[in-house]
Amino acid sequence: MASAPHADHVVAVVFADAALIIALSALFAQVARRCRQPVVIGEILAGLALGPSLLGLLPGDLPRTLFPPDIRPYLNILSQLGLVLFMFVVGYDHDLGDVRRRGGLTAALTAASILVPFGSGIGAAAILHPWHRSVEGKAVGLLPFALFLGTAMSITALPVLARILTERRMAGDVVGRMALTCAVIGDAVGWCTLAVVVAVVNASGPWGFLRMVGELAGLVAVLAVVVAPLARVLAQRAAARADPRSVGPALLTFAVVGLLICSWATAEIGLHPVFGAFAFGAALPRSSLGRLAPDLGVNIERFGAILLPVFFVAAGLSVDLGAVDGRGLLEILLIVAVAFAAKIIGAGGAAALAGLGRRGATTFAVLMNTRGLTEIVVAQIGLDMGVLDRTTFTALVVMALLTTAATSPLLDRLGIPVPPVTPIPASRSPLDATAPTPTSEASRLSQKPAR
Repeated sequence: MASAPHADHVVAVVFADAALIIALSALFAQVARRCRQPVVIGEILAGLALGPSLLGLLPGDLPRTLFPPDIRPYLNILSQLGLVLFMFVVGYDHDLGDVRRRGGLTAALTAASILVPFGSGIGAAAILHPWHRSVEGKAVGLLPFALFLGTAMSITALPVLARILTERRMAGDVVGRMALTCAVIGDAVGWCTLAVVVAVVNASGPWGFLRMVGELAGLVAVLAVVVAPLARVLAQRAAARADPRSVGPALLTFAVVGLLICSWATAEIGLHPVFGAFAFGAALPRSSLGRLAPDLGVNIERFGAILLPVFFVAAGLSVDLGAVDGRGLLEILLIVAVAFAAKIIGAGGAAALAGLGRRGATTFAVLMNTRGLTEIVVAQIGLDMGVLDRTTFTALVVMALLTTAATSPLLDRLGIPVPPVTPIPASRSPLDATAPTPTSEASRLSQKPAR
């Protein structure tokens, strides 16, 4: 009987913590919007504020008091649920049909935007690895450490970029279209690369790695050969027979159940649950489902957005800026400098060679330097796996924060202001185009919180 009061207390504290996190994140998000910054900037700052970086400076060890160690596993479950819901939407939003239509120029720009930052991240890792040969007594090889840093450097935050393009009415010009299309490819490539990296780290020898890759390939094959055609057929039958009012809830249930099953599958394989959610979202036929349930992605995104702030607080509890020593400061400066320079040189140089001109190339580089939630997810996975320690994790969080926050001011300096825009009606469907152009894709993504 003694366990019942303790269980009730745990539930009460989790609910209270969740309420505090959501309320403070909403407040910081409003401040970020007023400062013409993406929502994710406010949520990251809220997570840092509730951790040792700010709240921990006050007497009484408030982070530990508010978020006791026995409560944090339950908060972590909530954060992971919000994360897999978000990753499903990221996969569901990817439109690779437009990528195929754009051909060689897009491929060249994307390759430069990914490979140069990836290689620069590996170079930075080679410099930093002697300081991080072990994490909590566990040896860390150069290869996994370098691959994590390279992946974190190379990804561009697609939803944040789309929001910026729409606000500045850039989604219809050449630079905006190229940036959005390259971000779509880069996001997909980045998550696929990270899946391989996690397999390399978790595999017990070559045969273990091959087993994990084989199981992942089997899951992807099932999604492509079985689930996607089945979803298309079911959608067609539902459109012909069912009451239209019942189709949306049924598809929503199908999507949530499917993403949770795929998240479980990739976790059992030895990868992170986010890969299963992303793969399931990418496999669904959006052109078919979008006609029947145009709000499918938005509804899941809204549910996930409620829980995502818990993820930022969980990350913020692992960041202690006050504990950064001189060596840690040098590491932060190096990672931030490499992240900025690599995107500017890689993306900007390729754009200049492609004939976009000096201003166009600089604008393209600034847009591709936009980062958001994805870098923190990469860093969190590395921290959970024991590949990254808290110092490197802190450096990557600061990098994601600064590169995201710098985009709008840099575009202002380039003479691309935010013009007055007509508010988008709340009733407008975000998936009303079966084969969206880059402009409609940016508009649709921008209606959701920019992460």
